[in-house]
Amino acid sequence: MSSLERLLDAIQLGDDDRLWLVGDLVNRGPRSLDVLRWARGLGDRAVCVLGNHDVHLLARAAGVAAEKKRDTLDEVLRAPDRDELVDWLRRRPLVHVDEDYLLVHAGLHPRWTAKKARKLAAEVEDGLRGDDWQEWIAELAGKAPHWDDDLTGGPRLRAILSFLLRVRCLDRNHAPDPEFAGHPREAPRGLTAWFDQPDPAWGDHVIVFGHWAALGLTIGIRHLGLDSGCVWGRHLTAVRLDDERVVQVAAAEA
Repeated sequence: MSSLERLLDAIQLGDDDRLWLVGDLVNRGPRSLDVLRWARGLGDRAVCVLGNHDVHLLARAAGVAAEKKRDTLDEVLRAPDRDELVDWLRRRPLVHVDEDYLLVHAGLHPRWTAKKARKLAAEVEDGLRGDDWQEWIAELAGKAPHWDDDLTGGPRLRAILSFLLRVRCLDRNHAPDPEFAGHPREAPRGLTAWFDQPDPAWGDHVIVFGHWAALGLTIGIRHLGLDSGCVWGRHLTAVRLDDERVVQVAAAEA
């Protein structure tokens, strides 16, 4: 039984429950194809935001990205239902807002409100959902500049995604550090976790996110980090938002 199957057994979802998935459905274990099919089959019972590995799969499907060392995507790309899965995946949101909660894969700029984050996410989503998405997605490759409201074109898209898909720590100028992936207490001088910035504009929401395995499960007043390193042999975690009840299972694939 996989880690995901164990977790679902432990949760015992009710008929009225809705499952939020923090992204990276693929490349975080050996069964990317099975997970994609499962998530798609949930229909409206689940909300899944895109993660950086999901966008990498889309880029590979579009023929604009090379295979990476740890990719587990060949089975997906050869599957008979590949086109249906890719079309479903590229229509997932990057940001989901529901009352006081915001779901995102990695994090937000400290000067983005929840409303602005949702609006910026839509700029990328519109391209991924367009008829020419296979050519358009090439704009997402390359180095991301420091975020500025006046950015346009590919640099703007990459700057948006540097937060939504990849941010962990920020420097004193609110620029994401692309290299450091460890725990915040081990960060080089001048780097601070994105959710620890003073008086963030998104502070009237609780941000639910994944992406940062070294951080582990972290529950704060205004953030909820769920990546507990299952792919590295640790745990897979769910939290019930109603009361912050934590459900964890040990990695079955370890």
